[in-house]
Amino acid sequence: MSQFTEALQPFLQQAWEKAGFEEPTAIQKKAIPLILENKDVMGESPTGTGKTLAYLLPVLNQIQPGPSHIQAVILASSHELVMQIHGEIQTWSQGSGISSAAFIGGANMKRQIEKLKKRPNVIVGTPGRIHELIKMKKIKMHEVKTVVIDEADQLFVPEHIQTVQQIVKSALSDRQLLVFSATLSEKAKQIAESMMNQPSVVEVSQSEIPAPKVEHLYIVSEARDKVDVLRKLAHQGPMKALAFFKGIETLSIFEEKLRFKHLEVGVLHSETKKADRANMITSFRKGNFPILLATDVAARGLDIKGLTHVVHVDIPQNVEQYVHRSGRTGRSGAEGTVISLVTEREERELKQIARELNIKLTKKELYMGQIVEDGMKQQVRASQKPRKKPSKRTFKK
Repeated sequence: MSQFTEALQPFLQQAWEKAGFEEPTAIQKKAIPLILENKDVMGESPTGTGKTLAYLLPVLNQIQPGPSHIQAVILASSHELVMQIHGEIQTWSQGSGISSAAFIGGANMKRQIEKLKKRPNVIVGTPGRIHELIKMKKIKMHEVKTVVIDEADQLFVPEHIQTVQQIVKSALSDRQLLVFSATLSEKAKQIAESMMNQPSVVEVSQSEIPAPKVEHLYIVSEARDKVDVLRKLAHQGPMKALAFFKGIETLSIFEEKLRFKHLEVGVLHSETKKADRANMITSFRKGNFPILLATDVAARGLDIKGLTHVVHVDIPQNVEQYVHRSGRTGRSGAEGTVISLVTEREERELKQIARELNIKLTKKELYMGQIVEDGMKQQVRASQKPRKKPSKRTFKK
């Protein structure tokens, strides 16, 4: 057993061994000791590097189990992320006696109040619903020891920031505040610091992370031809792909054209109804269709296990967006492929992003139903040529 797990309670040590983990990730090594010392921590580490466990293990380690009061509140940006975190809490707290509950907007309020009557030790929820329950005096923040803000870059936006600040302010001043995100802008760091008590800042760079088994490719295409390229990609073999769009308009056009060509796809955007969204995600996870078309906003907090491909149909607007999108595949040591569909003008922008991230970018072409290296058409054509049948010889008797 490593020195890392020796600092944790037995139920967490058992869960660690059961999960088959060996060494902690960089963010876990840096953040967990500080959190165990009850310090406020601001953690920044790329997508898919174990940030959830970096705060969850030490938070669970310090919980006093049994019906008492809420000891930790975790805030997350989306329904899906709330449910994912709650699932992790349930997995890692097995056998500990720690109880938990999840709270999301749109859910039945009476049922959620009933959950609180059972006096869970840890709660996780979206800021809007948590704040509602605080105002109704169903959640008593003065008893909370730790507040976690997960995916802070998505919560420190005009839509959520005031609600988040009010939630944190409603807790006692000596509570522990943990702020985690894949990327933190200077403005986001300033917002976090304004709510924290002498925070320890933990940053993990790409160089500290084992190289993921992710291939970064791109295909040059006219904008009008991208939909056909995406359709052909879907026929390359078993695929579970998340395709990103910057807006609903383009996404809807692709959905219509792909379905007209008899390719079943899923869609996620801001106008997708909650029930349809949940059904769509469940169906995609089961592998009922190969591609889920999504806008960046709609895909926030979405974590699909076994995602084989990320496709940038619309080029990312910046490095951070490329990192967030691409980090959905190749997680936990799995292999993955990131494909960008770009016009000639967008090719220059993509290469600049690749230079800033120091990633190898390979140009590919779609030819005769195959993804091939740039300039390899001739070889593929030759390999596809039908073999000549041997000529029949006649023999004299």
